[in-house]
Order: sequence, then structure tokens, then C-alpha cells
Amino acid sequence: MPRSLLPVSLLFACGAALAAPAGSDAAAATREHFAPPGWEGSYRELHYSPVVRIGDRVIVSGIPTPDGADDEARARALFVELRKHLRSAGADLDDVVELQSFHVARDQAEFRERIAPVLKVHREFFKDHYPAWTAVAVSALYSKGATFELRAEAVIGSGKSPRATIGTP
Repeated sequence: MPRSLLPVSLLFACGAALAAPAGSDAAAATREHFAPPGWEGSYRELHYSPVVRIGDRVIVSGIPTPDGADDEARARALFVELRKHLRSAGADLDDVVELQSFHVARDQAEFRERIAPVLKVHREFFKDHYPAWTAVAVSALYSKGATFELRAEAVIGSGKSPRATIGTP
């Protein structure tokens, strides 16, 4: 696995995956671990799962920005990589219900500058029925040279008939 693709954090996705709502049968569901091609070292060497599936729920650990010409190109490549991670467990971008992104920035001004190209690319991949999203500024990421990292949660099949009952401001 290229050093630039090492994740920033070794998320304990397994523990989070077991925190299912009361009454769900996630406890009876099988937990499956996936690593898209090139990410096997994450599981074998770093001891974390790039992707965990519990029933219809898919958790993707943080994916750092790959090398690229600029932040927009890096963001685009990252969303393509996210799609590969999701597909390894039978999900797709339409099934994403939550994103968390971590952006290297010293202050709010730099944070807004850094997130601008990500917002632009996000609109290309999520044209309608957007996932929940939390963006956080951080001082550093695990992967050398990474400017941001993205993690996601998806529910397989949830993207088939989405609806939004949100008024216009």
C-alpha cells in the first residue's frame, strides 16, 4: 500500500458498528471485513478494517487524500476511492448516509480555503439527497502530505428511493 494512502486514524469501526439502535437485529448480523485492492496492508499490518459491513450497514474508515495536482484533483480522486471502498462491501455512493471529513488547517480562514474544492467535488458526486456531513479542522493527519481525510457510513439500499421533506428558505 502506498505510504500516501495510509489512514490518519485507526478507527475502531467494529465497536461503533455494534452500537446499534435498540430493537434492531444488528446483533444477529454477521460482521464482515473488506479491503479494496491495495488496502490489504491496513488490515494485515495496521490492524484495522478499511471497510466493515454489519447487515446492511457499511462503515468506511478514514481515507486520506491521494497524490494529485491540486486539492480539487485530490478530492475527486478521494471520492472515487470512497466509491471503491463502498462497492467492496456491496454499497454505493447513493447509499451514503453520513460523511465525516478532517481537514488540515491552522485557523478558520485556512479551513474555509481548504474545504472549498472539496465542496465543489462533493456536488459532483452527491447531486441530490445529500448525506449528513461533519467537517472538522485538524492540525495533522497520519498520512504524510494528506490535506484531508474522509470517512463514511452507508446503509445498503437506502439510496434507491430517497426523499427530502425540507422546505426552501
